[in-house]
Amino acid sequence: MKERFPINPASNAPILFCMILCVFLSIFLLALVFLFVLGGRKDAIAWSVFLLVIILLFGYIAYSARHTMFEVSPEGLRITGTLYGRQIPLSALNVEQAMPVDLTRDREYQMVLRTNGAGLPGYSAGWFRLRKGEKSLAFVTDGRHVLYLPTYQGYSVLMSVADPGALLKALVLIYLTQKP
Repeated sequence: MKERFPINPASNAPILFCMILCVFLSIFLLALVFLFVLGGRKDAIAWSVFLLVIILLFGYIAYSARHTMFEVSPEGLRITGTLYGRQIPLSALNVEQAMPVDLTRDREYQMVLRTNGAGLPGYSAGWFRLRKGEKSLAFVTDGRHVLYLPTYQGYSVLMSVADPGALLKALVLIYLTQKP
């Protein structure tokens, strides 16, 4: 039995931010190509490739703000559609301590420090430190509808979904049916 829960789609803010950044970088990229063609600069190709990779990276981040998927199965939790996707085994999930949280009110679960990830307006994905000091893998588009899921691997997962209670219920059902 597998159940899929899409990320609560991000607003237009992260997509607009990425589009503006990509337009700016594209103009810069064209200028570098122009320099290469006319000026014979050898390093322009390396910078052009670097900028192209950055443009593609931001494009993928904007895509993942609306297309990240959380899949619950007897194998555990699978996160797809994002750079920080992974498979977390059911045995590593502390389902008993999981709970829906509202990051606008539940201050201890708020992300206060990004250690590796994307922190765009309206979209946070990657590794963060929570106010309570815990390391967390976050996929947050809407702070009011988040499932907090601790693991036995030294971090928690924050997931924005339309109905955190339904995701928690699916996790509990899988956990109870797999428990020896």
